[in-house]
Amino acid sequence: MVGIAALTIIGPLAAAALAPLGRRHAGRIALLGAAIGLVAALVTLGRVDRGDRFAATLPGLPDLPLRLAVDPLGAVLSATVAVVSTAVLLYAVGYMASERDTARFYAEMALFVAAMQTLVLAGDWFLLLAAWELIALASYLLIGFWFTRPGVGAAATRAFLVTRAADIGLYVGVMVIIVETGTSAMDATGEVDGTAATVAALALLLAAAGKSAQAPLQGWLMDAMAGPTPVSALLHAATLVVAGVVLLARAFPLMPSNVLLIVGLVAGLTAVITGLTAIVQGDLKRLLAASTSSQLGLMLLALGAGSVPAAIFHLVTHAAMKSSLFLAAGVFQHDRDSTDFTDLAGV
Repeated sequence: MVGIAALTIIGPLAAAALAPLGRRHAGRIALLGAAIGLVAALVTLGRVDRGDRFAATLPGLPDLPLRLAVDPLGAVLSATVAVVSTAVLLYAVGYMASERDTARFYAEMALFVAAMQTLVLAGDWFLLLAAWELIALASYLLIGFWFTRPGVGAAATRAFLVTRAADIGLYVGVMVIIVETGTSAMDATGEVDGTAATVAALALLLAAAGKSAQAPLQGWLMDAMAGPTPVSALLHAATLVVAGVVLLARAFPLMPSNVLLIVGLVAGLTAVITGLTAIVQGDLKRLLAASTSSQLGLMLLALGAGSVPAAIFHLVTHAAMKSSLFLAAGVFQHDRDSTDFTDLAGV
């Protein structure tokens, strides 16, 4: 059964490798890879719903093997990523039809999907770190896809640098966990306590705040709207930005109550600030981006209040809602070549 779950990663990964070779058919190749991943994710979710649990050990560092683990959280997240990515790629086939260099676009999209699926199904911290790094690379390439346009390169670079700076917290947190437990397996995370747990939790919060655009690191997300609309729909609604929520959900067993309070305060502040920011935006995609930061704040607020199920429930509903809103924004963008509200007047 682990083999079926692994197809959620292998399907998009194979598409990423084949898309540059297919060139004119790159969109169909990427869509096929996503569809294979979707079927595998739904079958896996059905099996997990019936009570099955799966795990596989892969070659890694000496005495620190890599692990894939399929549990209820991973199965729900994998299905969410698969549904959204398939829908977005189907939309992208039409949206990107008149663009140049689409083989590169679809290869990068498929690589990102494979990396995100690896992250949600990772059963150990080293594999999660590897997926986290691939997500950072793929998102930088996708945000900067139109790199010849003014401001696009700067936006991609800012997003990369802000999130990478915050990622220092991920490395610190993971190293503390591994040193304290003697293993990289996630199911041992709850064994960390005391000062070590506080240090690890605060470090992981920093990484999550960067990736999920939480105050004071939220500004990069609106600039990242410089990428194509399918990129915004995938990365900034259901995958890249929710990686921080996934991280803290996985680390929840070690989170002390004092750190959960800080998580709640940061998240609540972000929800208010970015919600107000959304109201005053003059561009549709920037409005949706600010709204995304606000909704991510609500997910992290649920974690701070001690409810992982509430956070994941809102993650799933937000993925459906916000990806659809971004794709709708793309319809306006194609019609008026802009998402500025002034240009959309009377559309």
